[in-house]
Amino acid sequence: QVQFVESGGGLAQPGGSLRLSCVVFGVTFRYYPMGWYRQGPGSLRELVADISSGGRTTHYADSVKGRFTISRDNAKNAVFLQMSSLKPGDAAVYYCNTRPATSGSWGQGAQVTVSS
Repeated sequence: QVQFVESGGGLAQPGGSLRLSCVVFGVTFRYYPMGWYRQGPGSLRELVADISSGGRTTHYADSVKGRFTISRDNAKNAVFLQMSSLKPGDAAVYYCNTRPATSGSWGQGAQVTVSS
């Protein structure tokens, strides 16, 4: 069974940066496109960025384009999200999952708080 273990969340000031990491277990990681998703208070979970299995192709939601960067290390079964120029609207629980998402296999997520 696939497992996702996110880390790196925390508190950042507006304009600050955070880097999220996710290690994936239980699948041949290098075969899977991956995504970072987030769910803010009272909101549905949304996709913010995805990356192809080989890491060459990425896509971003308009709300984060130019501020977030997704990357992966297939040797470490890991996917990353570098977040810069953070805004209060970026506050959410961030999850990694395959793209499309593997239902029923969400990790605990990484809480991101943006506040001065």
